[in-house]
Amino acid sequence: MTTEAGQDRGAGTDQDAVTEVLSALADPTRRRLLDALAAHGEATATVLATELPVSRQAIVKHLAVLTRAGLVVGHREGREARYRVLPGRLNTTARWMDRVASEWDARLSAIKRLAEAGAGTQTEAGAAGQTDAGSKADADSDG
Repeated sequence: MTTEAGQDRGAGTDQDAVTEVLSALADPTRRRLLDALAAHGEATATVLATELPVSRQAIVKHLAVLTRAGLVVGHREGREARYRVLPGRLNTTARWMDRVASEWDARLSAIKRLAEAGAGTQTEAGAAGQTDAGSKADADSDG
């Protein structure tokens, strides 16, 4: 059974996950690192360093950030640490982005409807004003 408090806590956890993911992915090197890791399926920092213009030590630091964000996980195989992508938090972030995009689409559609309705009202009022002005001009010229 889920309580309102439990639902709020879950929503907060999703928001925290989204914040961590977006923060981690704000760095272009980490995005490239995540892409390279996804292409390999699983790789060591040494292998990843051969594909990026940064040192192995920098790769290890970036992998630590990605790990804290829940985007990758590492495990030991002998002397090597091998990393792989975890899609869960990326999926959570994608769902959040889809929801935000849908909300903005709805808002923009509402603004468009209001603008079009207002433009239609102004056109009708303008046409009525022209008719009134024309009638007044006709009345003035008669006198």
